[in-house]
This record gives sequence, structure tokens and C-alpha cells, in this order.
Amino acid sequence: MIILPAIDLHQGQCVRLFQGDYATAHVVAESALETARSFQEQGAHWMHMVDLDGAKAGKPQNTQLILDTAQKVDMHIEVGGGIRDMGAVEMYLEKGVSRVILGSAALRDPAFVKEAVKKYGRQIAVGIDALGGKAAAQGWTEKSATDYLELARRMEDIGVEFIICTDIQQDGMMSGPNLEMLDKLNRAVSCNIIASGGVSSLLDIVNLYDLGLYGAIAGKSIYTGALDLRRAITACQRVSGKAPKTRRAVEDELERYFRKSDLIPAVIQEEGTGQVLMLAYMNRESLLKTLETGSTWFYSRSRRALWNKGETSGHTQKVCAIYSDCDDDTLLIKVVQTGPACHTGSHSCFFKTLWPKKGETP
Repeated sequence: MIILPAIDLHQGQCVRLFQGDYATAHVVAESALETARSFQEQGAHWMHMVDLDGAKAGKPQNTQLILDTAQKVDMHIEVGGGIRDMGAVEMYLEKGVSRVILGSAALRDPAFVKEAVKKYGRQIAVGIDALGGKAAAQGWTEKSATDYLELARRMEDIGVEFIICTDIQQDGMMSGPNLEMLDKLNRAVSCNIIASGGVSSLLDIVNLYDLGLYGAIAGKSIYTGALDLRRAITACQRVSGKAPKTRRAVEDELERYFRKSDLIPAVIQEEGTGQVLMLAYMNRESLLKTLETGSTWFYSRSRRALWNKGETSGHTQKVCAIYSDCDDDTLLIKVVQTGPACHTGSHSCFFKTLWPKKGETP
């Protein structure tokens, strides 16, 4: 599951609201850029930004601040607030934003949402903000008669892949997310669900992870220190558990491992003995196939092709667990090895002693 720390902008400042009430806005950080950089330093690879003034006005208001931030950090950024036409969508996506969020437009102009999804696909998310189970619009200032599940199904029908769901009553209250509401939504549609509102602790993150959601947005809990962002991100980097619903969602989760290179080294370790068996390289496709099949797939740099361990020899590797190192640039894969791992017939590829030589004292 992806953790998206949040920055909400009001009159150029980083603020938090209680239950969407603009009158409760209070400043939580001096600089959007420095806040974003601190999120990145703690391991975040995605960030959620909302133009609160834009949401209320119906058109972007804090555009330059958002774009400056997006262009100066090494993170994916999704942006919402006042995006009501294709011009605003194109402006953000062409200037460094990874995904835009359409909110009120989902209720008032589904044809526009459909057009945006047709052109930009997975770069479009829909925000469904619910109050008492009914979708709200116009920066949460207007409540509709449309049930949030009904709206979600409409969005699914027009091809929306990502839905950000907020229970307005929970937002900023530090009382925990509405797990029942999120679970119903996750079961009702095939879209990838991002939870928003009420996250107050690591336990909330674990509960959301256990629902099998794609992502979770955290705001006030990070600013107050109630949630340690680094610990939350680490907790969600497990490969086990309920997987996201689509291959594209998995790709988003794995993207952080390929930010430095298109290939990542994978150390293969025997589960039962702890012995290191081999070292190979993975690209995005081979890592995905490893996750999907439960057996190891690698990328051959000489042949420039994928290969499956044991496909011809029968000396297969069943994956037990996958770990990343602290810098997310090396993988450790624990396996159950059938037969020798090395093409020479040796159980491990590491059988040549360089030092100490026989008779030498280490």
C-alpha cells in the first residue's frame, strides 16, 4: 500500500481543516517545498496536494506554488482542487504533476471526466468526498443526493482506475478512518481505492493495509507527530498481504525500486539454510512476473531478455519473501531451491574462496 503525505494549500500556506470547514484552517508548516522535501527524505514516493482555494473557486488558485514544488522534488505528486476543464488537466500533467484529481466534476460533468480518462488514463483520479454517505462537491460546501457507492460505480463504468475516498466527518479529526465505508467501496468497484480522512496512527495504516487498499493519505497525524511517516511507509512495503487490484497499481508500488536504474540487483538466499545462492538482475517486468507467479524471473543483460529460473533445468526457486534494502536499490529474495542454483552444478554460485586461502587465518 502506498502512503501519500498531504499538503493542503490555502492562500499560499500549508494548512489543515477540521471536517472540511474553511473557517477552521490553521497553518501547519511554513513552506510547501521544504515540507515536501522532508516527506521525500522520510521515504515518500508519492505526495497528495490539494488547492483548497481552487476547490472553492472552481478553478486553480495556487498553481505556481504547486508546480514549483512538483518540479523541485523527486516524488510523484497528485493534485486536486478546482480542476474542472481539460485546460487545467493538461496544464498540470504537462508541467510535472503525475496525477490529477477530479472531484466536483464527477458529479456535475461526467462527460468531462470521461474525456479526461480517455486521453490520460491512469493519470486521472476521482475524489469522492462523502458526508453521511452522500457525495459532496464545491470544496465540501455542497452536499448532493448521490450515494457515494453509486457515484463510484458510475466512475468505474467510464474507465476511472483510481478513487480517493474521504469521509468528511473524519477528516482532520484524528479519530481513525471510516473502515466500514472504505471496505464497502473497495468491494463494490474494481477501481484502486485511496483512503483519506481520519488517519491518526500506525494502527490505522495497518487496518487500511489489511483491507487491501491501494493507498492511504495522511495529513494532520504527520504534522502533529502522531504518525511516524517513515515507519508507516516501511510497514506498507511488505510484498505479502492483500495485493492491489490491478497490475498498474502494483507497478506504481514497485516504481521506487527503479528510480536509479532500470535494473536492480537481486540477492537470492535459501530460506531454510540462509545460504546465499546467487545474484541476478531484475527489471520491472521480471519483478512483476516474480510476484505474479511466485517463482523467480530475471533479466539477462547479455541476451536482453527475461528468463525464469529452472525453466529448462527444473532447478526452480519458489519465492518465500522479498525484501528491499534501506536505499530501495537492492532486493533480497528468500526462496526454496529445488536442485542446484548454479549452472555448474554447485548448490550455490558462491563456491570460490578468494580469502582466506587454505592455511591462512582470517
